[in-house]
Amino acid sequence: MAAAPGERELPLDVRRSAGSSGRDAALVEAVLDALASPTVLLDPAGRVVLANSAWTEAGRERQAPILPGEDYHALALHLRDDADARRLVRELRELSRGERTEVSVDRSVPDPAGAATSWFHVQASRVDQAGHVVVTHLDITARVRAEKASAWRARHDSLTELPNRAHLHELIDAELLHRRRPAVAVLFLDVDGFKDVNDSLGHEVGDELLRQLAGRLLDSTRAQDAVGRLGGDEFVVLCRDCDADGAELLAHRCQATFEQPFELDGTTHRLSASIGIAAIPAGDRAGVRSTDLVRDADLAMYAAKAAGRNRVRIFSPDLRARVQRKVQLAAELRDAISVGGLLLHYQPVVELATGEIAGVEALVRWRHPERGLVPPCDFVPVAEQHDLIIPLTRWVLAEACRQVAAWRDEGVAVVAGVNVSAAHLVTGTLVDDVVTALRGAGLHARQLVVELTETSAAEDPARAAQQFRRLRDLGVESSIDDFGSGFSSLSQLVAIPAGVLKIDRSLVTGADDPDGSSAAAVAAVVGLARACGMRSLAEGVETATQLQRVTELGCRYAQGFHIARPMPGDEFPGWVRRYRAG
Repeated sequence: MAAAPGERELPLDVRRSAGSSGRDAALVEAVLDALASPTVLLDPAGRVVLANSAWTEAGRERQAPILPGEDYHALALHLRDDADARRLVRELRELSRGERTEVSVDRSVPDPAGAATSWFHVQASRVDQAGHVVVTHLDITARVRAEKASAWRARHDSLTELPNRAHLHELIDAELLHRRRPAVAVLFLDVDGFKDVNDSLGHEVGDELLRQLAGRLLDSTRAQDAVGRLGGDEFVVLCRDCDADGAELLAHRCQATFEQPFELDGTTHRLSASIGIAAIPAGDRAGVRSTDLVRDADLAMYAAKAAGRNRVRIFSPDLRARVQRKVQLAAELRDAISVGGLLLHYQPVVELATGEIAGVEALVRWRHPERGLVPPCDFVPVAEQHDLIIPLTRWVLAEACRQVAAWRDEGVAVVAGVNVSAAHLVTGTLVDDVVTALRGAGLHARQLVVELTETSAAEDPARAAQQFRRLRDLGVESSIDDFGSGFSSLSQLVAIPAGVLKIDRSLVTGADDPDGSSAAAVAAVVGLARACGMRSLAEGVETATQLQRVTELGCRYAQGFHIARPMPGDEFPGWVRRYRAG
């Protein structure tokens, strides 16, 4: 039967496979045309027997129409001869021979005009015993692009668009597995003073700083290097084919980018960076992982920051050993806090006008089973670094209140000062912890003074003022410790409702010279304390001359080795009796 005008006549082999009825052959063609996806019917040799309208339209759009009789297999390889194309052709032949039941392959097809690549899900089924195959092509470009975009976002920092922590480790591990085993180094960069920018100008300005810095680091590094952001203000640079000396030069180039001020929120800001380096020479791997390199570079960065900031430090094994000792010390300190391995010594404070004992300062000590009595300067920094400062302070508060209550029962009534850290202010539990300690010991609030260093108060003066105000309402006095060692503004000082201003020992030491600047500074602090309604206390009085000078300069109280060294609690009542008798 001849095809009607406007209809396509099916090839003879299709008409035979579809049956003798022309109506059935037309039905096959109509079914293919009804499919929305581009679809072709292939003969056993892979030639196009029939194509639906969607296929013809797709070919017209790509300016590469494929007509009946052309080799589909050759076309698939011509478009892109890759593993997916070769697999598609192989499996179509196996399907035609009856060696498999279906074909399902995702493949990419380049655009001849140079536009973005398209993706198709190619699915095929065998339709008869002769080996004819129907192949459909579902456009999955939108889905694939969405998946790729999601995968990219999962491996990159949303703020700077640099590789994130996970992707950085992938890149470093890949470099460590390189068959040539070239030298490799990692830079760990931390911005000095970033917290101040973030806190004073807001997170949006801080984010802009990080974006600007990301661009500067990309401009400072080599093409083969990879710059990534771990989080916060921490950046990592993977230096490929680079030894320690080369990495140090690159680190100084990164630091040089900070010489140009950052334009933020209409103002200029000068910042710096501390950089740590971990490097592996060529050929040396020995099971090193990316986490090892980043950890070592991080340790070196902290060493650089501890040395004064804006420095570069190369990792050495002693840094790791030092950290391991700190970790071990932290574990032992945690046990000491929980099982009673700590004790308090108390240093007397006297009122200079009367010579009377006004109180004591509680100073924590650690009875270490191997190292003996450990002073606070050796373990308090460890407590701060390992989240132990809060439980340590709670123990000191409870023990000091217990001891003062015990002295009270013996007829020795004094006030005890306890140091707290800025971290305790941040938690917001300071007031509750003080109340718990007072109630546990049955001690009146007026017999406790909470001391905070000047620098700690300056970190968040508003929070310090708010909590000191609550303590004052409860009857607990507060004092600002080590005044003169930091750089607090007068407005911050006036805002904090403290009752005592403790003058730092560095000023008291120089007060021996009546014509020196230290004596003038002590006099100025005493006057400042009076103006703010506070009483002044001179710390670190170690000589009779210093005691005389701070008395002449108007200090209200004093403490130091010249008056008495810190002593265990059970020795204090006897010292009081001897002092008063003398």
